[in-house]
This record gives sequence, C-alpha cells and structure tokens, in this order.
Amino acid sequence: MSPPILLAENLTKVYGTFPALKGLNLAIRPGEVVGLLGPNGSGKTTALRSFLGFLKPTAGRATLAGHDCWRDSVAARRKVAYLPGELRLYDSMTGRQLVQFLGKLRGDVPGPEVDVLARRLDIDPDRPLTTLSSGMKRKVALLTVLLPRVPLIILDEPTNTLDPTMRDELMEQLLLAKVAGKAVLFSSHVLQEVEAVCDRVIVLRKGELVHVQDMSELREGRHVAATFPGGSPATGPTGEALPADDAGRLDFDYHGPTPALLAWLARQPVENLRVEPLGLAGIYKKYHA
Repeated sequence: MSPPILLAENLTKVYGTFPALKGLNLAIRPGEVVGLLGPNGSGKTTALRSFLGFLKPTAGRATLAGHDCWRDSVAARRKVAYLPGELRLYDSMTGRQLVQFLGKLRGDVPGPEVDVLARRLDIDPDRPLTTLSSGMKRKVALLTVLLPRVPLIILDEPTNTLDPTMRDELMEQLLLAKVAGKAVLFSSHVLQEVEAVCDRVIVLRKGELVHVQDMSELREGRHVAATFPGGSPATGPTGEALPADDAGRLDFDYHGPTPALLAWLARQPVENLRVEPLGLAGIYKKYHA
C-alpha cells in the first residue's frame, strides 16, 4: 500500500474553550478521491486550513507528502493545489497570466495544456478576469488547481456558480486526476457529486470524525420500497426479519447480490415497486438530522 499523501494524527484545534477540531485521524493515499461532509460549524474549514498550514494545531499534527503542514508549511504547500470556497483572484490579470504567475511561485509553469483544459472548460484564458462573471472566474480558478503537477488537490465547494455541464466536466477532471495518481480531497454540500466520484467519504460533526463510508460498499446496496397486497413478507431476500406492516408497505435497505434480490421479488406479489441505489442522504441525516 502506498504511503499517505496527507496524514492527520490526533489533529486538534481549540479556540479559547471552543474545540473546532477534536483529535482528527485521517490518511489519504495517491489515486484516492475523498469527500468531506458536514454542515457549517462541523470543522470542515478548520481541517482544510490546518492541512494547508494556515492554522497552528493545538495538538497533534498533519503532514503533506512527508512535510509537517505547520512547521514546514512552504514545502508542504508546494505539494498541493487548493481551491477555496470564496474566490479572491487578481482581477488585473488574464486567466493565462494568473496560471503562469502561480506556476512560477511553485516552480512549475504549465505550457500548451492551459489551452487544452481551457477548451474543455469553455473559457478564453486571455480575457481579463475583471470582465468575467463569477462562474467564469470559478472556471479560471479550476485551471489553477487542475493543471499543476502536484500529488494532492484540495477543493472547497468547487462547483459553486458552475452550470450543470461544467459540474459534470469537473467531476470528469477529478476522475482523470485520480487515474493520474493524484489524491483529491473535496468538501461539498452536494451529495450527488460526492457519490459520483469519491472512493471514501468522511463525515464531521462538531469537530469530530463520526463516520467513514466506503463508497464501493454503499454502491453495492439498494433501497427497496414496495407494496405487497397480501401483506408484507416476514423475511427478506437474505432471510432477515422484516417489520410487519398490515398495509403491506415495506421500505428497507438491501446489501447483497442484485440477482438474489430480483429473484426474491419475483416470488412476491408486488405492487408499486421501486428499487434504487443507496445514497449518502440517509447516512448524512443520521448524523445531522
């Protein structure tokens, strides 16, 4: 197994008496896309800023490509491309100038790939940023994080102001980054985006990591909603007990091979059947109802 690109060990941040982050332990490896979920105040921003060396931990530590994110923050930040949720760009520049300027700071100036990605994102990299809409500026910012040859990409609400087509394109670009061996960590309130690209999802609540979800496991599950006119069956497709319902209505989650589920349903007198993939909504609501 590859060593982690990003490693948090008992990472803690306390403001006065308020614990914004409590003993976070996390490892993200090359070629892995990890989603960070939680409502406002859950500790997501504190965690991201700690990973980037913007905040000094109260206890514990975080390392990025072997560099301590606080003590060796300049070297650590050379290994990461970061897109903040709220953009602050140099409006006096064009998109191309911004990409080149940031590339020089890192010692990695991109070449023709700027135009290739700009076409994919449907933007003119030579237009002054001051003439661009918020959505177009967001796409320029994506150029600055998708182009650098770094092992880690961190994105905070990356699809803000993007139209649906560009949201799909960004998801495709994150999958390409994964194939290239990069690690991706991104925070989003849009659960469908997280479900589409993530290998793992971590859920924060009041500064604590409360759940880690393997997405391959979740994708194998199904939610079944059905009505049985003769009354609901007592056992499910794997022999598990099902709750009795005199009206014959059942809603349950199934984990197992799909053919076995379909075979079980075929033996039942079913009406109003709905079978759909399990999503993150139920898990999210469990911790943030």
